[in-house]
Amino acid sequence: MALDDIHILLVEDETKLALSLKRQLSRAGYSVELAFDGQSAQNMLDSQTFDLVVLDLNLPKKSGFEVLHEMREQSSDIPVLILSARGKTEDRVRGLKSGADDYLSKPFDPAELIARIEALLRRVGYSHGNILRTGDLILDVVKRKVTREDREIILSPKEFALLEFFMRNKNQILTRKRIAEQVWGYRFDTGTNIVNVYVNYLRKSINTGFSKKLIDTIHGKGFTLKDE
Repeated sequence: MALDDIHILLVEDETKLALSLKRQLSRAGYSVELAFDGQSAQNMLDSQTFDLVVLDLNLPKKSGFEVLHEMREQSSDIPVLILSARGKTEDRVRGLKSGADDYLSKPFDPAELIARIEALLRRVGYSHGNILRTGDLILDVVKRKVTREDREIILSPKEFALLEFFMRNKNQILTRKRIAEQVWGYRFDTGTNIVNVYVNYLRKSINTGFSKKLIDTIHGKGFTLKDE
């Protein structure tokens, strides 16, 4: 299953927080729908298919505990990650005993939320090894697709291979020799500047129209793609 095939229901009554989380999850490549109260969430769960639910507990009309109870009563095995301002041990225990798969207390770092989601998806057999992400740049190895801020970037086959190599080795200094060996299959110094040429091609492709520029040159050593 590809990353953008993952359908998440985010149930959160704080509108500003819900919209912010939706933007961040969407940028991470997920398909996200929002519900702002428990009854709407239940209606959506009854009429649509979701791969994961991110569920607040203090909701209007129907509490998160009620939504979770109904899901499990209906034998739904959809992974559920609770988000709640209730951070006491007894609340966490109750949530997990009620059928939640994970529990994250507010306030939280959105990066941790994404990591928790990825961990839950791995537990149910989803692997994102074919989906590489560095900040807002996403590469789908299977679909041969690259996006940045939801905008598709068209790359040549060699640019794609070069970007994949950078993303699988991000935060490392990659020498020209190593890039030539791994991307072109050269086992010797070709005496050409082919690596420099294609790194420049790739930079232009993935940087044009974006404020943050990716792939740094480390003078005298090589190149690096930093995940910041």
